[in-house]
Amino acid sequence: MAMDTGAAPEKMTIQALRKTLLHYTKPDLRKAILQMISAIIPYLGLWVILVFMVKQKYPFVLICLLIILASLFLVRIFIFFHDCAHNSFFASTRANTILGYVTGVLTFTPFRYWQHNHLVHHNTYADLDHRGVGDIWTLTVEEYRTASRMKRLGYRLYRNPFVFLGIGPGYSFLLTQRLLHQWEGRNERFSAAVTNAAILVIIVAIGQTIGLKTYLLIQLPIILIGGAVGVWLFYVQHQFEGVYWSRHENWDPVAAALKGSSYYKLPKVLQWFSGNIGLHHVHHVLPRIPNYKLQQSYDESPIMQAVPAMTLGKSLKSLFLNLWDEKQQKLVSFKSLNVTSVANKQN
Repeated sequence: MAMDTGAAPEKMTIQALRKTLLHYTKPDLRKAILQMISAIIPYLGLWVILVFMVKQKYPFVLICLLIILASLFLVRIFIFFHDCAHNSFFASTRANTILGYVTGVLTFTPFRYWQHNHLVHHNTYADLDHRGVGDIWTLTVEEYRTASRMKRLGYRLYRNPFVFLGIGPGYSFLLTQRLLHQWEGRNERFSAAVTNAAILVIIVAIGQTIGLKTYLLIQLPIILIGGAVGVWLFYVQHQFEGVYWSRHENWDPVAAALKGSSYYKLPKVLQWFSGNIGLHHVHHVLPRIPNYKLQQSYDESPIMQAVPAMTLGKSLKSLFLNLWDEKQQKLVSFKSLNVTSVANKQN
């Protein structure tokens, strides 16, 4: 049954809005275990099948199809990892930490490092004065215009889909998250060291059994494809037409949650693989809601349902929205800058 809050969202505080969803934050052990069984076991099963197919030299197309499927299961496993970072998947903090480390090894992501950055993101998203940690690099129009030529070139490359969806996932998951020196916190360094050690043990063990070449032929494309899907989901959650951004002094947590985070309405099968993360506005209102209760909390909340949905087709427009225009209060494309420059010269 839908809840009647009796107040418009713009007139509510973030505390009042969260209160309407508070009872969805209680973890459900049965659902959590079923989610693990339905994702981790098929993922490992696909690995066994893929090893057999690679060894037996099955057709490349069939192997690719199973690799894509395994990548989608890995995306779902990453959602469990994400919930553990919010301490929401299980009621037990220890259980969340253990699963966070385990799924971190599977997704090549140090748990404590990612948790730290992600929690910073939750406190700073849509805030123009606190960018740079756990988010997508975003410049304002004025910042871009006054930047050096090299910085503008770097930014254009960063925002190019072939870079952030192609090169980016490999650079992030395979390289930067292996490095210890970039994190000062003891917990973050320990997490990275443990994750790296576990990955190395797995590589050595598999190399001595099925062979390193077979392992790389399977693991690399799974990480790169799954990583690209994950990066795209993260990108489109806060980079879309009509998104809210504000300077810190005017930053409104309710507007940031409901307008600065997308409701990405995906086909049911993709919603399942992405662990309901498309209901991102609900997640940002109350991050402690586990993924398996996001749909229910949305279905029973008129305020959450009032947020416009973004479909798969409409989300592709986000690829061409690259800069925040503070005058127009919206994301604009690089192309629009050229049009504006020409218009100014003519005037």
